[in-house]
Amino acid sequence: MTALAVILLIVGVVLLLFGLFVEAAKFLLWIGIVILVVAIIIGLLRYIRRGA
Repeated sequence: MTALAVILLIVGVVLLLFGLFVEAAKFLLWIGIVILVVAIIIGLLRYIRRGA
């Protein structure tokens, strides 16, 4: 589960940067943001489960 969150985080950052640098690919910016949010939620759920 941790590996999935790390992979999603890396892909999200790459897409976010790619979306910022390429004006024609603005939708990649939103995809990057969505993937980053999903990775953060997965990380938080994992942290909460470990703490409980």
